[in-house]
Amino acid sequence: MTLTPPPQFFNAYAQGFARCAVAAPLVRLADPARNAGRIAALARRAHDAGAAVLLTPELGLSGYAIDDLLHQGALLDAVEAAIARLAEETAALRPLIVVGAPLRLAGRLHNCGVALHRGAVLGVVPKSYLPNYREFYEPRHFAPAADAVADAIRIAGRMAPFGTDLLFAAEDLPDFVLALEVCEDVWTPIPPSARAAMAGATVVANLSASNAVVGKADYRHALCRVTSARQVCGYLFSAAGKGESTTDLAWDGQAVIYENGEMLAEAARFSDDAQLILADVDLERLQAERMRLGSFSACARANPPPAPLRRVAFRLDPPRAGDIGLMRETPRFPFVPDDPARLDERCYEAYAIQTDGLRQRLEASGVGKVVIGVSGGLDSTQALLVAAQAMERLGRPRSDILAFTLPAFATSAQTKSSAWALMRALGVTAAEVDMTPACRQMLADIGHPAADGAPHYDIAFENVQAGARTAFLFRAANHHGALVLGTGDLSEAALGWCTYGVGDQMSHYNVNASAPKTLIQHLIAWVAARDLFGAAVSDALRAILATEISPELIPGDGAAPAQRTEDVVGPYALQDFTLYHITRYGLRPSKVAWLAWMAWRDAEAGRWPGGVPPERRIAYDLDEIARWMRVFLRRFFATSQFKRSAMPNGPKISSGGSLSPRGDWRAPSDAGAGAWLAELDAALGLASTSD
Repeated sequence: MTLTPPPQFFNAYAQGFARCAVAAPLVRLADPARNAGRIAALARRAHDAGAAVLLTPELGLSGYAIDDLLHQGALLDAVEAAIARLAEETAALRPLIVVGAPLRLAGRLHNCGVALHRGAVLGVVPKSYLPNYREFYEPRHFAPAADAVADAIRIAGRMAPFGTDLLFAAEDLPDFVLALEVCEDVWTPIPPSARAAMAGATVVANLSASNAVVGKADYRHALCRVTSARQVCGYLFSAAGKGESTTDLAWDGQAVIYENGEMLAEAARFSDDAQLILADVDLERLQAERMRLGSFSACARANPPPAPLRRVAFRLDPPRAGDIGLMRETPRFPFVPDDPARLDERCYEAYAIQTDGLRQRLEASGVGKVVIGVSGGLDSTQALLVAAQAMERLGRPRSDILAFTLPAFATSAQTKSSAWALMRALGVTAAEVDMTPACRQMLADIGHPAADGAPHYDIAFENVQAGARTAFLFRAANHHGALVLGTGDLSEAALGWCTYGVGDQMSHYNVNASAPKTLIQHLIAWVAARDLFGAAVSDALRAILATEISPELIPGDGAAPAQRTEDVVGPYALQDFTLYHITRYGLRPSKVAWLAWMAWRDAEAGRWPGGVPPERRIAYDLDEIARWMRVFLRRFFATSQFKRSAMPNGPKISSGGSLSPRGDWRAPSDAGAGAWLAELDAALGLASTSD
C-alpha cells in the first residue's frame, strides 16, 4: 500500500516549525529611504521562502556608526518616514519584519527595534543597556529603556505599544511568540530576553551592530549558543555589515540562528553582498523541552516580572499544506554525529564513560574478575573491549576477564570463529562451553518436541538458549568470584529484543545499557581505526562489523547466521531515530515519521557519518518508515516495559540515551500503544490500526 497523507502532513509549519530569516543588508549611512528599500527587497525574498519573521541589524534604517548625526532632526524625520514607507511596501508580505531605528519619545531618543507586520507597526522595543566603554558611547546619543516615560509611541500615523515588556504572539501559530532585544542587552548578566523567555517567548531576535575584532565572532557565537540553551529558545542575531562607517571600526555582518544551543544557520562574514539566511526553528520541541525542565518553570516562578508582559497578537497566516521542505539539518543518526571531529569526540566520550562506569563498579564492589559471554556479535564485542580497557585502568591483567563463547543450536561457524579470534587477540581467559546438551535437557524436561529433533522453533526454543547461557554465566561468576558483565544495548531494551529474567536481559552490570546499536557499530569501528589494542584485535573487529546482525536462535546451514534481527524488529537506523525523538522530546509519532522521511527519503542528500559503507547508504520511503514505526510503538509502549523496569545498573552515555527506571524513563508495564498508533494513523489519513 502506498500512503497518501493529507497535504498538511508534509508541511513544516503544520509539524510545529517556524521558518526564521536573518538579514545583514548593505547599509547606506544616513539614508533611511534607501535602507528601507533594501530591507523591503530582503523581506520579499523572505516571504517567497515562506519565512515567519525577518530580523535586520541595529539602527539599520539610519546606519549605526553615524555619531552625532543621530541628533539631527532631518535624519530622525526621515527614519520615521522610512518606517511608514517600509510598512506600506511590505503590507502584503507574511513575515513579521524587525528593523532597527532611532526614535524620539517625549524628548528622549531611544535605540529601538521596530516590529512591522501587514502594513502596521506592532510595537517598539527600546534598548535596555547602553555601552559606554572602548569604542562605544551610546549614552551620548540615547536614553536607556528605563528612562522611557510612556508605554506607547506614535509612529507611521498611529499609536504603537512601546517598551521592553512586549511579546509578539501569532494567533494562528500558537507556539510562535517573539521577543526583541538590542545588541548589548545580551551581553548583560540578566538579559531582557531571559524574562521574556520565562514569560513564554519561544524565539528571541537580537538587532545588533557589534563591530568586528579578532576573536569577537567566536564570542558572539558563544553568547547566542548559551543564551538559546539557557532560555530554551530560538535565538536570531544580526550584526551590521557592509556600508557602515569604517572611520575607526570594521563590520562583518555576522548573522546566525540558534536553537537550544545548536546552530542552525550562519551567514558569510565580510560579504560584499546583502546576506539572508533561513532556518526552521522547532517550536514544538522547544515547548516539550521546557515542559520537561522543571528548573525552567521554577526559575520563572521565583523571578516574576514586576508586571505581566504585554502580548501583541497578530495573524501570521503561514503556509499549512504542501511540502515546503525543511531548512535545517535532520541527522539520519541522532546518536551518531556526521561531522568527523564530533564523531571522534562522541566515540571517545562514550567509550570512556562505559570504561569508567565498569572500573568504578569493580573497585567499589571489591570484585576483581569479570565474566562475559562472547557471541561474535556487536554488543558482546563492545562490552569485551570496555572490560579490557577497565582492567588496564585498574592495573589488572586481561586474564581476569573470563570470556566464554557458548554455542548452541543455531550458532554459526562465522560468529564462533569471530568470537575466538577476538578473545585470543585480546589475551583474555577464554573458553568454549557447548550449551546444546543443557538446552536439550531443558526442552525435554518441559516436553518440547525440539528435544527429539523436531524443527519446532518457537519462543520456548529460542529462549531456552538465551536462558541457559545466562544461567551458566551467573554460576561461573559465583564460582570464580566474578561479576557478570551484561552486553544488551539500548536499542534492544527499547524494542524488548531480549530474554527476560534468566536471559540476556539480566547481568550484574551492563556497560551497553545506554548505547544504541547504531552507536555501538561506530564505537567498534573507532577502536579498530585507532588500533587501540593492536592489529590482530582490529582485524577481528572489522570481521565482526561485517557480520549480519542476528540473534542466532534458529538453526541454518551452520556457516553464517540464519536470522536477520532487522527483519523482525526493523532497521536499527530507523528504530534508533524513532527512539531518540520519542524518548528525548516526547514528540508525536507523526512528527517523528515526518522527520524520518525528511532525513531518509533521499540517500544522496545530506551527510552520512564516516564509516557507513556505500551499501548501507540507502533510502526509506514513507510507507516503510510508517510500517516500522508501528512495530516500534507496539513493542516500546505495549509489550516491553516490564523488561526495562528490571534493568541492571549501567552508565548513562548520552542525552536521550537511557531507559533505566532509576533515571530517564519511568513507565507502567501494563500501558498500551493505542494513543500513539491512533495519532500516527490519523496524521497519515488512515483508519486507526491501534490495538
